[in-house]
Amino acid sequence: MKCRRVFLAAVLVPAAWTLCRPAPAAVELKSEPNRVEVLIDGKLFTRYLYLPQLTKPVLFPLHSAGGVAMTRSFPFEKVAGESTDHPHHTGVFFTYDEVNDDGFWNNTTSPPQIKHVKFTEQKSGPEGRLGVLLDWVGKSGKTLLQEERTMVFSSEGTNWIIDFDITLKAQDQPIVFNDTKEGMFAVRVAPFLREKEGTGRYLNSQGEQTEQDTWGKRAKWMRLEGEKDGKHLGIAILYHPRSVNYPTYWHNRAYGLFAANPLGQLVFQKSRQEEHPKPLRLTLQSGQSAFFKFRLIVYEQEQGVPEIEKLFEDWTKD
Repeated sequence: MKCRRVFLAAVLVPAAWTLCRPAPAAVELKSEPNRVEVLIDGKLFTRYLYLPQLTKPVLFPLHSAGGVAMTRSFPFEKVAGESTDHPHHTGVFFTYDEVNDDGFWNNTTSPPQIKHVKFTEQKSGPEGRLGVLLDWVGKSGKTLLQEERTMVFSSEGTNWIIDFDITLKAQDQPIVFNDTKEGMFAVRVAPFLREKEGTGRYLNSQGEQTEQDTWGKRAKWMRLEGEKDGKHLGIAILYHPRSVNYPTYWHNRAYGLFAANPLGQLVFQKSRQEEHPKPLRLTLQSGQSAFFKFRLIVYEQEQGVPEIEKLFEDWTKD
């Protein structure tokens, strides 16, 4: 607890009042081979993993402030009763299919591969900062994109937060992101958060619920909330207005994939039977960049539209 003494002159007898507020939780980043652990007040929040066998770096596991696992264990661990579908869904990940002629989403073996090149920043403190440089390497062995990513880890009470600033820069040739549902910023959630055979329920910034009513639609944020051991827990993903094709489309599935996909526009518009669907087909010439900014919040209490909207407004007001 952080306290300070305040002297009030506007009283007959000078008095000292002590005002206390909770100190910011300490965030510690601990380096280990092929990983960085993220601890908040000594408790594991997540790990940044860049194992050689992975086709992209991921964050796994993802824990709530109370220590509840929010991500599926497979394919890192086999747990009785857990599903084993879609082995390319690994923790928290950022990737995309149909980048020129390369698919970076569905692959479980390399190539192609998003390779960890180096760390650009690593800092512990009231918030933790981790910067990385990644290469998106195609089947040809050439680097198509270079990714600069900053992840900031923080907490506000029982809300544990990760901010992602991601810049993709085309290298020596034009890059086309074809419109596909298979992307982009995603979490494969724990069984209790599944809408199918679990307690999870999606809710978007328009107040729409369930996969059926929210999949393939635009929204500035989405949350997935469920119940475990009598407690409400959830994950909220927010997409910043400065990002490409805001507000994002959503590729959220009842079986446990929770994904924001701003680049799949044509597929989503066609699937929702919108009039005059238009492709986005994001194209970067050599040296051009695209920027994506997400906030992921793991929380431990019921959160409806007013609560998540307030979190979104606070995040985007600057």
